[in-house]
Amino acid sequence: MREFEELTSIDSAENFIKDNKLSFLYISRPNCSVCHALLPQVQELMEKYPEIKLAHINAQSVEEVAGRFSIFTVPVLLLFVEGKEFVREARIVHLDLFEGKLDKIYKNMVG
Repeated sequence: MREFEELTSIDSAENFIKDNKLSFLYISRPNCSVCHALLPQVQELMEKYPEIKLAHINAQSVEEVAGRFSIFTVPVLLLFVEGKEFVREARIVHLDLFEGKLDKIYKNMVG
């Protein structure tokens, strides 16, 4: 399973997005049972997309993340392509639909 880089500030999140052509943020909170249940499923799914760089942000530790990315609930899954947000899923994530969106973007960007 692919590991997520832990981002501990809004600046590190901004740099992560800017420095990677395909970047994915998983935003969660420690006391969120949905977050904990979904994370291993997302890690497994991301095995199919090795060019997407993965990062995790704890919204409780990095409170500014809510304002910066307009987060109202967790978990939130964000995919950025060349710095622009392309996919956003929140709270109840249908992984098959999410995978379909990733497939289309990934094939266009990577081939």
